[in-house]
Amino acid sequence: MSIFFNHEQAVVEEGARVGQGSRIWAFAHILQGAVIGRECNICDHTFIEGGVRVGDRVTIKCGVSLWSGLIVEDDVFIGPGAVFTNDLRPRSRKYPVRYIQTLLKKGCSIGANSTILPGLAVGCWAMVGAGAVVTRNVPDFALVMGNPARVTGWVCVCGDKLKAGSANSLVCTCGKLYEQLAADQVRLCKRSTARHKPESSKLTGVDICK
Repeated sequence: MSIFFNHEQAVVEEGARVGQGSRIWAFAHILQGAVIGRECNICDHTFIEGGVRVGDRVTIKCGVSLWSGLIVEDDVFIGPGAVFTNDLRPRSRKYPVRYIQTLLKKGCSIGANSTILPGLAVGCWAMVGAGAVVTRNVPDFALVMGNPARVTGWVCVCGDKLKAGSANSLVCTCGKLYEQLAADQVRLCKRSTARHKPESSKLTGVDICK
């Protein structure tokens, strides 16, 4: 008995690893060597190459291709039509020995139709706006938008936009408290007290980023 759901019109090649409770939907194609974690949702018309590593509880919406060199940590959301690249100077019939690594850190969200250039890191719980073109690293908790993508604000683990508090603090309506250490650095305070529990118990805890 399979430990994950595999739609009859999906292709999971022998040698691909898919974790318990994950769901692979119609017309998805996962190549040999790819690693998919537990409780992931891989939607229709997705393609995942053999060098890709996907963590637990990741959602990949329709029409997304993940290329070798991409590492996706736990709890990441990838919106429909998002584009990833792994070669800064591509040519037809040119095959690099190693592909450039791109890292999507824990809990970040990649908006629909956004483009992520290779060799970058999108920070923990950051949010990339729809249609954004990411050309540089994205800090933890940052909201980036535009072409090229720039930081336009900061977001909470719950996804809401943070508001300025006293001194260097940023606050969320859910009760979490953040400290802005620099223009491009925000951290979740250990003394945060949520007014209500997050929708998923998986999102509790303070020391979330690696």
